[in-house]
Amino acid sequence: MKAAVYLSTLGCRLNEAELVSWTGALEDQGHTVVSRVQDANLIVLNTCAVTSEASRKSRKLAGSLHRKNPNARLVVTGCMAELEPERAAALAGVDMVVSNMAKDALVAEVLNKLDLEAMPQMATEPESAHPYSDPPDASEAQSALLQLGKRSTPRSRAFIKVQDGCRNHCSYCVVTIARGDERSSSIANLIDEINGLHEESYKEAVLTGVHLGGYGHDLDTDLFTLVRALLRDTDIERLRLSSLEPWDLPKNFSELWDNPRLMPHLHLPLQSGSDTVLRRMSRRCFTDEYRDLVTNLRANVRDLNITTDLIVGFPGETDDEFTESLAFVEEIGFGHMHIFGFSPREGTRAEKLIGRIDGKTIRERSRAMHRVAARMKEQHMAGYLGTSQPVLWESGRALEDGRTAFQGYTDNYLRVRTVGIELGNRVTMAKLLEIEGTPAERFVAEV
Repeated sequence: MKAAVYLSTLGCRLNEAELVSWTGALEDQGHTVVSRVQDANLIVLNTCAVTSEASRKSRKLAGSLHRKNPNARLVVTGCMAELEPERAAALAGVDMVVSNMAKDALVAEVLNKLDLEAMPQMATEPESAHPYSDPPDASEAQSALLQLGKRSTPRSRAFIKVQDGCRNHCSYCVVTIARGDERSSSIANLIDEINGLHEESYKEAVLTGVHLGGYGHDLDTDLFTLVRALLRDTDIERLRLSSLEPWDLPKNFSELWDNPRLMPHLHLPLQSGSDTVLRRMSRRCFTDEYRDLVTNLRANVRDLNITTDLIVGFPGETDDEFTESLAFVEEIGFGHMHIFGFSPREGTRAEKLIGRIDGKTIRERSRAMHRVAARMKEQHMAGYLGTSQPVLWESGRALEDGRTAFQGYTDNYLRVRTVGIELGNRVTMAKLLEIEGTPAERFVAEV
């Protein structure tokens, strides 16, 4: 029996890359990836567990998907399922849990073990007569974009999983536990994959991994060598890097941007601007090294946009340490920041640290950091007002007046929207006319 499969995810770019890979494997075997959960006889959910809230959202999304189509088989995988397999298996409607270690063979394993013609044990009549109690989750809305089949409907950007696992042991991080040892794909296979995507009209490939900077540790190579090979042996229009730990970048890394096809955006997680907190986090890069790295990169990479992650309320974080962190963040100046309140994760060393910060203080510090982040982002965007930038436009949305609204990203990952002619999956120059949103969210442009 051929499967009609709905793929959904929340969490990291690596999860998204895995969905792209499964889509290709399914379509190669004659199965269909569908855009509506109600049309599926098989649902696969790729979960996240980076925070306790992410685990909760993963469980909630599993329940929502089952309620919307109780007659479909439901498979749960990803980090929440890896860390809490019994809890995942006990969720309503779940027929199968696939570990992270078995993800590469997920399609074959699921289709071999599940009888798609049999009625799921917990199937009931769909709740079509009344609205669902759960509002649509933002992560589910995001995953709907991924329902566009990798081969059936080309997209502008593809996430490429180049490695999995992590050898770092940051004291707060549960992902090392969930993803296991580092495993890299070969350079030859990645060249073939990206060339295949280019043939399918993709314009941009985003390299992603749990520890992207650790690429090749198990293959006696490294990320610099990979990127150089991809720029040399593929013709895809844009190549982009996802999150990189700052200690993984060698001094000559900026040489890669001599090729304009490598996009000038780096996401370099800081996590704290206080060295004493960084030591408790078991981070391997401190503020002086981070400052020097950013200074060198900005001096050598034109229009580089540096974004980051930051945790507030880490155990033992004093008022002085938080003030240090605020000051360092302002000194560096980021184009965007992802800010997280500390969330203890079972099995990590940070869970056992003394000096747990109360929720009220964490919320206050988070608001203060968000104010700084919003101001920096607006200042960064203001520097591009009135300029013309290359934008890769994604699929459009029809407006009532007959025109089409398009959204896209500049080479340095600034979000842009425009209204006009057919632009989907094209790179064009666009003049950035105004900043939209409070706090600043994106540019309005004309093409």
